[in-house]
Amino acid sequence: MHNGKAIIFSAPSGSGKTTIVKHLLHINPKLGFSISACTRDKRGRNEENGKDYYFLSPEEFKKKIDNDEFIEWEEVYSGNFYGTLKSEVERIWREGRHVIFDVDVKGGLHLKEYFGDKALAVFVKVPSIEALKERLTDRQTETEHSLSQRIFKAKFEMTFEDKFDITLVNEDLEESLKKAEKLVGDFLAS
Repeated sequence: MHNGKAIIFSAPSGSGKTTIVKHLLHINPKLGFSISACTRDKRGRNEENGKDYYFLSPEEFKKKIDNDEFIEWEEVYSGNFYGTLKSEVERIWREGRHVIFDVDVKGGLHLKEYFGDKALAVFVKVPSIEALKERLTDRQTETEHSLSQRIFKAKFEMTFEDKFDITLVNEDLEESLKKAEKLVGDFLAS
């Protein structure tokens, strides 16, 4: 068994968790990013299979569910599956690194349960729903419908904040990055 740890960053979409996770990976070579599997199409030309996601067909995904190859998986939107492969975590631990996750709230809770004491689960919080709406709108990837869907989901996800080990309020990014570095550093040193 490997003595790797798991660091989980969860938050509603648009909270800045991905920016924080990318920063941590950039400064800490001991961290390995857990690439999720999903059934959605690649976004644009810059998404690569095996780098951004493992893009699977719905049939392949279902087969992996049946073979118990996932730590956690969910149907995020109708017909759109996302999950964490056990093999992915093993790969990172085998390389002597700790695994870091960038997942939604439900996924984060499942991972926390699975890894127990080996995990640090961080809830990244936006200062307000208004701020979140603004950030999602600025991305210009959302339609009216998908925006309201995400906001609805975010309000629900925020009710699970207390189930995480710690909350990081992402108001000022520079400040949040420093706090995240310290949280992770302390956890890995413990």
